[in-house]
Amino acid sequence: MKVPMLDLHAQYDPLLDDIRAAIGNVFKTHKYIMGPEVREFEEKVASDLGIAHAVACSSGTDALVLAIKALGIGEGDEVITTPFTFFATASSIWRNNARPRFVDIGYRSFNLDPSLIEAAITPQTKAIMPVHLFGQCCDMTAIMEIARMHNLYVIEDNAQGIGSTWDGRMSCSFGDIGTLSFFPSKNLGAMGDAGMCLTNDDELANSLRQLRLHGENPKYYHKWVGLNSRMDTVQAAILKVKYDHLAAWSEARRANAAYYDQHLAGIPQILTPHIDPRAVSCYNQYTLICEDRDGLLKHLKEHDIGCAVYYPLPLHLQECFKELEYKEGDMPNSELLAGKVLSIPIYPELTDAQKEYVCQTIKSYYL
Repeated sequence: MKVPMLDLHAQYDPLLDDIRAAIGNVFKTHKYIMGPEVREFEEKVASDLGIAHAVACSSGTDALVLAIKALGIGEGDEVITTPFTFFATASSIWRNNARPRFVDIGYRSFNLDPSLIEAAITPQTKAIMPVHLFGQCCDMTAIMEIARMHNLYVIEDNAQGIGSTWDGRMSCSFGDIGTLSFFPSKNLGAMGDAGMCLTNDDELANSLRQLRLHGENPKYYHKWVGLNSRMDTVQAAILKVKYDHLAAWSEARRANAAYYDQHLAGIPQILTPHIDPRAVSCYNQYTLICEDRDGLLKHLKEHDIGCAVYYPLPLHLQECFKELEYKEGDMPNSELLAGKVLSIPIYPELTDAQKEYVCQTIKSYYL
């Protein structure tokens, strides 16, 4: 049996007629940049998530860059964030001439540890950027309390967490700005790059819309140096079709996670994901903490089971950030988990036979 890490054929095959029709409508108007589908998709997401403004852009990375620009964070400023995340979290700060200030994660949550944040705040700190990693929200109750106490902005990097909740509230609804990624492998993926910023602040929404269009308003007049970061109309049309299936896909991911939780529970060499009882995860990834991770990875691949390591080298140890002068041992949980985590297939279309095969193959390695 073969079990890919993600099966886009299984996802797209039932939707292709609707997607072709949606793309065909774009061809009829030839409005490929900022066509009506972009606004319609923005309105659909904002309404569904209960957030006032959705501002579509060209990628999840650009969404972070735009968020930082809109908040006026730049030269000499610091943003507190996690080193255990995709590179764009920190690179977006760096590209705005600010500096990431890393704080370690909780060993079981994989998310920013709120108990360590206050010790990292300096006079240069302007914002906290929590990452809702693998689809589970950070402890936004604690993070927002710290932010309010110290008058800091909050940017929610929600590239992996669309539709997840904390204490009954949607991710992206807590901070000043939240960001989404629609990279093809995400729970809601485009047929290319696409992203979005979300905010309840009218002024920030206007700034984000202007910044994604070279900082222009009105045409040919520029208050700021912005980006060329518009979502293609074709991508918006595709995402509009797929969005109607997102809630069902998230439920299927949670059902698959529950299956794994039950059938992998008896293996002492692994820990299955811990989901805080205040959180509802959308399981962008199902990530194990493993003994002999690299051996298990090799074993799974030999049995045609897709798996992946997110992330093998924490950001504070990346060469490009060496001038920040972090060293090994500064972020012990991030460093330890980088050698122990392994994500296995969790996509909605997994069959019972495939899930059973994954579990039996893991058991055969350890037991």
